[in-house]
Amino acid sequence: MSTKGQQIIGEWFGRKGWYQFPFQQEMQDAYLGGYSGLLNAPTGSGKTFALFLPFLVGYIDQYPDTYQTRSNNGLLMLWITPLRALTNDIRKAMQEVCDELGIPWRIGTRTGDTSAAEKQMLRKKLPEVLLTTPESLHLMLAQKDYPKLFTNLQVVVIDEWHELLGTKRGVQVELGLSKLRGLSSGSATHTPALAALKTWGISATIGNLEQAADVLLGNNFPRDRMRMVRANISKKLDIRSVIPKDVENYSWTGHIGLRLLPEVMEIVAASKTTLIFTNTRAQSEMWYHAILNNYPEYAGIMAMHHGSLDNDLRNWVEQALHQAILKVVVCTSSLDLGVDFRPVDTVVQVGSPKGVSRFMQRAGRSGHHPGAVSKAYFIPTHSLELLEGAALKQAIGNSQFESRDPMLLSIDVLIQYMVTLAVSDGFRADELFDQVKSTFAFADLRRSEFDELLNFITTGGATLSQYDEFLKVEFEDGLYKVKSRKVAMRHRLSIGTITSNVSLRVKMLHGSNLGSIEEGFISRLKPGDVFWFAGRSLEFVQLKEMTAFVRKSNKTKGMIPSWAGGRMPLSSQLSAVLRDKLDEVAHHLEKDEEVVALRSLFNLQEQLSHLPRRTDLLIETFTSRDGHHLFMYPFEGRLVHEGMASLIAYRFSKIKKGTYSIAMNDYGFELLTDEPMPLMEALEEDLFTIHDLIDDIQQSLNANEMARRRFRDIANIGGLVFTGYPGQPVKGRHLQASTGLLFDVFREYEPDNLLVRQAYNEALAFQLEEFRLREALLRIQKQEIVIKEIERPTPFAFPIMVDRLREKLTMETLEERVAKMARRYDAFEDDDETEPAPEPAKPKLKRKR
Repeated sequence: MSTKGQQIIGEWFGRKGWYQFPFQQEMQDAYLGGYSGLLNAPTGSGKTFALFLPFLVGYIDQYPDTYQTRSNNGLLMLWITPLRALTNDIRKAMQEVCDELGIPWRIGTRTGDTSAAEKQMLRKKLPEVLLTTPESLHLMLAQKDYPKLFTNLQVVVIDEWHELLGTKRGVQVELGLSKLRGLSSGSATHTPALAALKTWGISATIGNLEQAADVLLGNNFPRDRMRMVRANISKKLDIRSVIPKDVENYSWTGHIGLRLLPEVMEIVAASKTTLIFTNTRAQSEMWYHAILNNYPEYAGIMAMHHGSLDNDLRNWVEQALHQAILKVVVCTSSLDLGVDFRPVDTVVQVGSPKGVSRFMQRAGRSGHHPGAVSKAYFIPTHSLELLEGAALKQAIGNSQFESRDPMLLSIDVLIQYMVTLAVSDGFRADELFDQVKSTFAFADLRRSEFDELLNFITTGGATLSQYDEFLKVEFEDGLYKVKSRKVAMRHRLSIGTITSNVSLRVKMLHGSNLGSIEEGFISRLKPGDVFWFAGRSLEFVQLKEMTAFVRKSNKTKGMIPSWAGGRMPLSSQLSAVLRDKLDEVAHHLEKDEEVVALRSLFNLQEQLSHLPRRTDLLIETFTSRDGHHLFMYPFEGRLVHEGMASLIAYRFSKIKKGTYSIAMNDYGFELLTDEPMPLMEALEEDLFTIHDLIDDIQQSLNANEMARRRFRDIANIGGLVFTGYPGQPVKGRHLQASTGLLFDVFREYEPDNLLVRQAYNEALAFQLEEFRLREALLRIQKQEIVIKEIERPTPFAFPIMVDRLREKLTMETLEERVAKMARRYDAFEDDDETEPAPEPAKPKLKRKR
């Protein structure tokens, strides 16, 4: 028999002409049954209502006679999202439901975009439902008397949990949830009574959903009160690759893809609204510039969206998408997540997204409502990327999605959290330790390590005790508390785990803000220099008070800003499918149109060298006037290849001393040296062994420098350095010098420091993907080593050599250097990476006679 709440929600569905999907009914039963867990549903399937409506049913059943008049409820639902742009859409949808049902609730938001006046109002009275971010949740925990805010809290929802899992923001969420559960149960540890505070995550499909639920709920949550609800909705996908008319004359390397601009604009013209996804902000600026130059009729109905643009500009673009004003938007991952743009019917992905889940997420931006078809086009930026397009389609068809491995023992995040609680009402050590241990991230934290952190935040630890700025927390009557107003203010300004290079505002000389650009780019500009940003040609005027003032320029040529972190590595899942595709090619079993189109290129690879099978590792060697080249093709992704190349070079050097240049891409790597390499001797000595792997990695790479770079962010998050006040950030080089000095001091006087140890662990895990490197070496040990001596670069080798050219300092453009190299090896020319316009037709590929 249905309850009053179920009847009311059912009637509301009927008035809307909607019906509940089976997974939404299952979600309602699980929620009303008092369970917590994870909802796995594809984007655009109605997952927000799947959780919000059962919550309303529960509230109506709790107050059947007064639900339309009851006020002063306090905060009942906390909805945490990784992207503040998501909060506006979700808030409007929730508020509309409440208004139509006559429930007098206010749905509020608290993010970095919330005005000071609104934040002040929220401090006085919280709405029944609050949409916020992990950082804003921790700011709430930094308020005095914060437990009162959560007195009536019934449920916490973590939206897009797959995006937070495996990041330090995810660790922030784990710690925040541990505190809320502690408040709910009235004790430090989780008990069955804790089910009163429900915790639900919403996640797209990833490879480790069960583990994702475990991380969300923590170690002590009663597993008999946990549920996994799967939508099992087969999202209709129409994925197509745009194949160049003449693959042999399409570039073998590059990252722009503008030679296919005419084909892309045909897709745009045939669609209602199109999102063109690029992998980097610089690439989005180039594509926007190229479209404007070559298709001026799109001015006014085209826009750009990426994370460095001013928030007002981004909000305008999102609103214009809702209202179907825009025909096309060039964007980056800033539009990856679940914003509901129903007018969007087509997605174009420029270049490989390097991950199956990422491509699915972006494809789902089109047809973003139940039953609609998501239409996505894959645009290769070079010939071999078509192979990745085929691999993507197969991986999606076989549901081979990436796992998101949780982060463990992020000491910097824990230090920040401890100070956050000390800034508010203070904390007691035993109680906090039990709560922290209840999280998945800190299950292995030892009490001695926790005590070391207590010592660190109160006395500066063994090394920094002589410096007052590190003595932040005081211990009195069993309570750890911050008493200094200056320390408290600085800490609140620094809460968060998102670190980036120091950015400067870009502002029109007599006008509005355009966004922000990294300090390194602006520092290279002289007054009068022209660059493209926010889709405009801008002349740099002056730098004043951390703001770059610009004016409009009529010049069509200009620099494109570059941002750090633009080159993503191939995921392990996509790498595996890619190797399967190559195996099909080698056995002439290709069935995908992308792979069929590449047959002539693969024939050339086979003619000049060898096509590797799944059971092969191809090694190519050749000699040029540059020296002796060695290419290996593990097809494991850029980061693994970086570590493997250094490891192989080091193991070579133990046999024969030499100096090596290293270049790599997602398919393989190159070693270049003046003298012949001892390849055969090294193979006889077990070149690919995992014995002493960590020691060899640390010897082969500048492990100290890698750890030093990781320590910069760790010191920032852990509060060892202060990044500055709003509008007055500390200069990047000063922060770098400060963190470098701290790193050196810790290494010399406190080598077992937990933050230093974390820096080395992160360098191995995230910068080199040591686990994947180990797995790759084990796989190679079972493969046949195929060594080919070649006379000129093959289709596999040439792109890697171009990557090496990118790193050289020269007065020639990359295009000029690639063209010169192509002529030398009788091959072809490459994309122009500096000129954002459609490239001219390339000369015919010349085969070796």
